[in-house]
Amino acid sequence: MVSAFLGEKPKLHLTDIINMSVGFFGIQFGWDLQRANMGVIYDNLGANPDNIPYLFLAAPLTGLFVQPVIGYLSDRTWHPRWGRRRPYFFVGALLSSIALILMPHSSALWMAAGLLWVLDVFGNVAMEPFRAFVADKLPDSQINRGFVMQSLMIGLGGSIASALPWMFKNFFDVHNIAGKGLIADNVKFSFYIGSFFFLGAVLYTVLTTKEYPPSDLNFREKIKESNKGFRGGFREILGSVRNMPSKMKLIALVQFFTWPGLFLMWFYYSLSVAYHVFGAKSNTDPLFGEGKDFAGLTLSYYSVVTFVFSFILPSVADRLGRKLTHSLCLLCGALGLISVSWVHQKYYLFGCMTGVGIAWTSILSMPYAMLSGVLPKEKVGIYMGIFNFFIVLPEIIASIGYPWIMNHLLQNDMLAAVESGGFLMILAATICFIFIKEKKEIGL
Repeated sequence: MVSAFLGEKPKLHLTDIINMSVGFFGIQFGWDLQRANMGVIYDNLGANPDNIPYLFLAAPLTGLFVQPVIGYLSDRTWHPRWGRRRPYFFVGALLSSIALILMPHSSALWMAAGLLWVLDVFGNVAMEPFRAFVADKLPDSQINRGFVMQSLMIGLGGSIASALPWMFKNFFDVHNIAGKGLIADNVKFSFYIGSFFFLGAVLYTVLTTKEYPPSDLNFREKIKESNKGFRGGFREILGSVRNMPSKMKLIALVQFFTWPGLFLMWFYYSLSVAYHVFGAKSNTDPLFGEGKDFAGLTLSYYSVVTFVFSFILPSVADRLGRKLTHSLCLLCGALGLISVSWVHQKYYLFGCMTGVGIAWTSILSMPYAMLSGVLPKEKVGIYMGIFNFFIVLPEIIASIGYPWIMNHLLQNDMLAAVESGGFLMILAATICFIFIKEKKEIGL
């Protein structure tokens, strides 16, 4: 078998690339279930709008440390049967699936927040090595195809997960509202289904893919370096942060201003639709159930847009270049978020989510494509974990800063919070277009 570090890796058939990407379908299923429904769950359990971001805080704080550590450890893991990355896929998926089953039985805010913490931590354990998995398995000529396939799986998983509560209500007449302190049945059943798909999809990838063994020389050298224990590992991670390639720093800055827009949407969008577009007066109002389920349907729709646009994005990037393509897609997402505050007729929300779906497609693939060829091959796991800092840090800052902003500047206007995320995405697009330099290259 070809070593991961010696020689050119063989090209894989499309079926093999699909098999190694199916696990991302399950992971995204779990992510989008909590993103579409946690704001509503917190509201049902009595959270004030200005406190909702705080309830998302524990998970990203932990993820800030988990992601580079998992990258570091997976770079140094090898099992003759289970490989390097797949043990992390399985353990993360198993514990995340348990959290998904328990989540809709939360009886208090602290319980829901604690389970979200478990879900996010072990979701990251499963997800973080998947980015390195592409670099491990595919030759340079197929790396972009691997990231696009992950985008397809993300779009497919997200579209189904976000629509599940709406589907249970409209196809099976399952209750979509519940009393104060309770969680609606259609949300409960959705989380049960999500648990099954999360674990099942990851298991499929674990059982249908193999990994290349590392070369004895390189791998033994890395193990020798890591024998200094926790302190040695911490020094290596810190050293990798200090020595980030310059292009990675710029792409990370773009990520830093991109992701707050997404987090603010996940914090407040469903509640905004229920209260402002549908006109619900409380979370026991039938209009609240209709509004939050319709919001979930539109979130599902943006994942469908992501799935479809993934087929178009490669040719766009080939013609325009990666940085211009990413900048334009971010502007589409910004327009989608800002325009939510203009909507008074519910079906116009599909237009808003079209822009978000286009941006989401690019966010899932273009930053990683722009990083291709920049990262040292023997530290892909660590650097993918470090790169995720710039996803987690914006969530932490939004969680800490937005309660004060909501109270003192936005008068608890959830629509204005979503809109402000759009303006931050415009800033990210501007940085990407002006400061990132790229050579003439083949697109995705």
